[in-house]
Amino acid sequence: MLIKDAIVLRLQQICRERNIRYNELANRSGVTPSTVYSLMSPSRRDLSVITLKKLCDGLDMTITQFFDDPPVSYTHLRAHETL
Repeated sequence: MLIKDAIVLRLQQICRERNIRYNELANRSGVTPSTVYSLMSPSRRDLSVITLKKLCDGLDMTITQFFDDPPVSYTHLRAHETL
C-alpha cells in the first residue's frame, strides 16, 4: 500500500465516524471541494503535507493525532512515496 492510499483510508474513516461529507471537510479546511475529491481518487498519486495539514485543521486534529490511530500499519508502506 502506498502512503497516499493509507492517508485516504484514514480520511475516509474519520469522515465516516464523524458523519462529515467531503464538501463539508473542504469548507472546514479552507480547500476547494475539488481538492478533496481529487485526492480521494485512486488516479491521483500525490498529496502535499500542506493540504494534509489543512485537512487535519478542518478535522480539529493534529497531524500526529491523524497518524496515531491508523486503520493500517504505516510501517509497511513504500518508503519512496511522498506526501
